[in-house]
Amino acid sequence: MLIAPYDEIQKELLAFLPKDRVYTDALRTLAYGTDASFYRLIPKIVVDTDSEDEVVRILAVVNAHQVPVTFRAAGTSLSGQAISDSVLVRLGDGWRHYRIFDDAAKIELEPGIIGSQANKYLAPHGKKIGPDPASIDSCKIGGIVANNASGMCCGVAENSYKTLHSMRLVLVDGTPLDTGDPASRNAFAQSHRHILDGLSEMRAKVLADPALAERIHHKFKIKNTTGYSLNAIVDFEDPFEILQHLLVGSEGTLAFISKVVYNTVVEHPHKASALMRFPDVRSACRAATALRGGAVSAAEIMDRASIASVQDKPGMPEGLDKLGPDACALLVEVRAETADELQKKIGSVKEIIKDIEPLEPHKFTDIPAEFGKLWNVRKGLFPAVGAVREAGTTVIIEDVAFPIESLADGALDLQELFRKHGYDKAIIFGHALEGNLHFVFTQDFNAQAEIDRYEAFLNDVTDMVANKYQGSLKAEHGTGRNMAHFVELEWGRDAFALMREIKALFDPKGLLNPGVILNDDPRAHLKDLKPLPVADDMVDRCIECGFCEPVCPSRTLTLTPRQRIVAYREISRQEQAGDAAETKRAFHESYDYDGEATCAADGLCGTRCPVSIDTGKFIKQYRAWGHGRWANAAATFTANTTGMTIHAVSGALRVAGAAQDVLGDRVMDAVAGGLHKGSGKRIPRWNTSMPRAATPARLKTPATGNRVVYFPSCVARHMGPEKHDPDKTAIRDRTLSLLAKAGYEVVYPADMTKLCCGQPWESKGFIKQGDAKLQELECALRAASNGGELPILCDTSPCLYRMKEHIKGLKLYEPVEFAVQFLADKLEFTPVNRKVALHVTCSSRKMGLAEPMEALARRCAREVVVPEEVFCCGFAGDRGFNYPELNQAALKDLRRQLDGCTVGYSTSRTCEVGLSLHGEVPYKNIVFLLDEASWPKQAE
Repeated sequence: MLIAPYDEIQKELLAFLPKDRVYTDALRTLAYGTDASFYRLIPKIVVDTDSEDEVVRILAVVNAHQVPVTFRAAGTSLSGQAISDSVLVRLGDGWRHYRIFDDAAKIELEPGIIGSQANKYLAPHGKKIGPDPASIDSCKIGGIVANNASGMCCGVAENSYKTLHSMRLVLVDGTPLDTGDPASRNAFAQSHRHILDGLSEMRAKVLADPALAERIHHKFKIKNTTGYSLNAIVDFEDPFEILQHLLVGSEGTLAFISKVVYNTVVEHPHKASALMRFPDVRSACRAATALRGGAVSAAEIMDRASIASVQDKPGMPEGLDKLGPDACALLVEVRAETADELQKKIGSVKEIIKDIEPLEPHKFTDIPAEFGKLWNVRKGLFPAVGAVREAGTTVIIEDVAFPIESLADGALDLQELFRKHGYDKAIIFGHALEGNLHFVFTQDFNAQAEIDRYEAFLNDVTDMVANKYQGSLKAEHGTGRNMAHFVELEWGRDAFALMREIKALFDPKGLLNPGVILNDDPRAHLKDLKPLPVADDMVDRCIECGFCEPVCPSRTLTLTPRQRIVAYREISRQEQAGDAAETKRAFHESYDYDGEATCAADGLCGTRCPVSIDTGKFIKQYRAWGHGRWANAAATFTANTTGMTIHAVSGALRVAGAAQDVLGDRVMDAVAGGLHKGSGKRIPRWNTSMPRAATPARLKTPATGNRVVYFPSCVARHMGPEKHDPDKTAIRDRTLSLLAKAGYEVVYPADMTKLCCGQPWESKGFIKQGDAKLQELECALRAASNGGELPILCDTSPCLYRMKEHIKGLKLYEPVEFAVQFLADKLEFTPVNRKVALHVTCSSRKMGLAEPMEALARRCAREVVVPEEVFCCGFAGDRGFNYPELNQAALKDLRRQLDGCTVGYSTSRTCEVGLSLHGEVPYKNIVFLLDEASWPKQAE
């Protein structure tokens, strides 16, 4: 229940915002208010905003009521700067516009664009943005700028501060300013002259104090995100330049950033990496110091504990487990414009460090798949430690920088502090070229003694870094809450007073993200600690980093995987704490829809998770917990009578098709919508792309020397084309035609009408019934393939993926894999003269088939469109019939990307239903395209 003035604030927000973008319920405020840090504040109100005008009006409301507001992008922040116990404003999908101009020398980006997406836009131009944080596939431009995030390669030369051209911002009073627009600057100079004059006066005061000016210059010779970007005051004379550069790294405490223009940097086409191994930390640091100045683009240091945490991961070089206890590694990258230049640079690197004895000769690889694995493992070091922590504890990452000449001593001192305070599983890694070290350790915040241990450790660390080495307490992760208390310790009284002046000038009433960067509470870093109750083995490893979120189809509808875990942890906490029954029931009921019903359970989250947590599998388990005796009995009955069930479904499709012919699309849609809503979503939602019943296959394949077992999935057996698809051919006919051209004789498994992989049951949480169907199918396929001698083709990739997961010893293929391996050398392909769309299913993505599928499609069509940011269609088997809003949310941007396309292709019939509906072009199996574009290869 809201407490005044928040109830009034909610009413005022709803006066200009849709109800579905203002949240006050317990589940969503908790889930939406959680970030990747180890702090927790639960907002009273969460607001999703899609435009600058909305931000201005939101600021008017919070100003009128004098309540704090925090702006949030992706929430991957690690230091507690993206949370609030007041009003939290999230960036919606309206903040994703961009513009490339000046021959790609510049890119204009709105704050809701994910960092790696910006680089995709620039890739055709051979450019990228400067910042390259490890979270670049998840974090957004707004957070990258607001935190001055850097990364493994950009250092201090190509971060947001150094590559900023201009920005558009909104002050706390609602005034917009575009620093790249002369008219906007002139208007601002008239309305807010006091800010510009204040900044000029600060600059004059600093320059008149040589000691302070020199301290600022010195502090930013290494990475530093502690406090505000005071270097703006000494680096620039123009107050507009000072203003916009102060916004970089300000963590939403000075203004809202609504647009940024970057000067782009070159993305070199040729790269090579090596995992160099040294006998100790000091040798590795000597090598990193020697390689500064351009010899390498990046040098990531990893101590022995770091190496041990990843040495068994796929793709890592052999022999890491045999390294000594003091060993240390450098993961270096070399970049060049040409292959020859790359080899010369590799030779130069080896020459530079030839006198530093390695544990073995340095081996570079220029194969993207190989060095990509090394860098992916490096990016996952932080979550990897979190994944192996004891349940109920949290994982903490701190981020410091030393002058490069002190890097080795600083690293060794950190290790000594670990030993002193009993953090025996801590690891150290980081960006050695910049003297930037991250150290990760697990912490229990459930006991006061453990909190006291953490406090003592942090006091020692901050004293060592700030006083002994004059380093940075925060190098790139931002000050946030956990270092706000130590800003004055690092900077000193005069610089700290200057920061307070900056805050007062921009935000005199302290409404913007209070408690972040500047905090008067000396124990703020020890308060509001995030509880992590033991919940379930499948999700206890989650550190709530948010890396999973960009690929989740329900991310704009209800919850993401991270948020599902956050909410379930709260359910577990409520149970363990014995909360009131009414509270638990209300939260649980919300979770049943937000957490369970609208989860596609596609498992793509596991592909992005650094520790491979598949939240979809957990949700299937959650569904299983909710099934009673009668539900299980019904599931068992349908599994035992699969043939009858499929026949009934086909009959229902015939009836629905006949009704559509009689009533027409509009009336049929209205009737179906009413029945669906009136039944509480129990009656599946018919739509205009609903398939008709499939007709029996007619074609036969010749008897030749090549044989293949063909298993048409149960979906393909009973779902034919939709009414508006001009091609009424069944998928089995197209598959048989294609196989015949390649000279294959088809073998069918026995009793095929009753066979199924079990996915329809397993996805609903009927695990036992699904596994029984899979075992039945496995027996039939083993018999048909002569014990695995013959290849087995299934036309539906989700079914094939499930089969591959559980069936061993059989040669199992879906259409793309089979075509690449068995048909490419037997068929000729002539591209059809059409622009076509391609949807790579979640199952195909998990099998690594996205690139092969696109390459195959481009052999068969004049132009192929692969829509951006459509990772899963959200139809989720038959869930799209019961919860069509999930499919709609996942595909809301599909239609605008299909301009000129006349047909789309995929490898799952149910996915194709939703794709056809929202793409407004018929989608069908890629086998149709392969068959149309191919003919038998002539014998030479």
